[in-house]
Amino acid sequence: MRDRKTELDRLNLKVAVVTFENDFFARQYVAETGLDWPLLVDAKREMYSHYGMLEASFLDLWGPRSWWVYARELLKGQRLHKATNDVHQRGGDVLIDPEGIVRLHHVGRGPADRPSVETILESVRQVTLK
Repeated sequence: MRDRKTELDRLNLKVAVVTFENDFFARQYVAETGLDWPLLVDAKREMYSHYGMLEASFLDLWGPRSWWVYARELLKGQRLHKATNDVHQRGGDVLIDPEGIVRLHHVGRGPADRPSVETILESVRQVTLK
């Protein structure tokens, strides 16, 4: 997503990252990654629950697709972070328009299961062209 920041700005798309980790981890993550989007801490996992992002299976987390994502990140020079909390928590992507309508709702099966940035941008373009 960072590679497409210019287009995100042009589409007036606001990005927020959500974690259930504690404030210490959140600050450490922002410092290490240079994250410039808001990082929201959902310690009680209310948003995760609301959007159906419940527990992932062992295969979802450690299957071939996950290893491929980890290898790809390492090849790009990214550092992998040791999990400090619940690794079974599913992630996902939710795109909400200015009227509060959910335009994209994707619950990841594991770290390798995310919609492409182009899919997210196309969803935004469809809403803005109306």
